[in-house]
Amino acid sequence: MNLQYLIFDTSYDASGATSFDAMAAVRPDRQPALLAEVGSVLRWAQRTFGPPGVPGEEGEWDYDLQALAEPGGRLAIAHDASGQLTLAPAPPGALVTLTVTLSGSPGFRDAFVEAFPAGD
Repeated sequence: MNLQYLIFDTSYDASGATSFDAMAAVRPDRQPALLAEVGSVLRWAQRTFGPPGVPGEEGEWDYDLQALAEPGGRLAIAHDASGQLTLAPAPPGALVTLTVTLSGSPGFRDAFVEAFPAGD
C-alpha cells in the first residue's frame, strides 16, 4: 500500500515485539486524506490480525492514536470497529498533527513490513 502522509519508524524490544511510530502534520484541507490513510492502516491490521489487544496477552497487535492542534491543544480522536476515524474539530486554520503507534508480534511485524514497505 502506498502511503502519502505516514512514514513509520521502527523499534524493537527484548521480547521480540515491534513498534511502528509515525507522525504527520496537515492543514485543514488535508485532514480528510490523512484520516483516511491512518484508517486504512488500522483496517488492514484489524482485517489481517483481528481486533487490537496487548500483543502476547490478548492479541497480535495494538495501537495508540493522538491528535494535537496548533494552536488549540489536544484533540479527541477515535477509531471505531469499522475502521473509521473521527477527529474533534480543530480551530479554523490550525495545523493538526496526528501520531499513530502500532505494536505487534513478530508475525505482525513481518506482515506490516510487507504491506507498507519503507520508501514506498
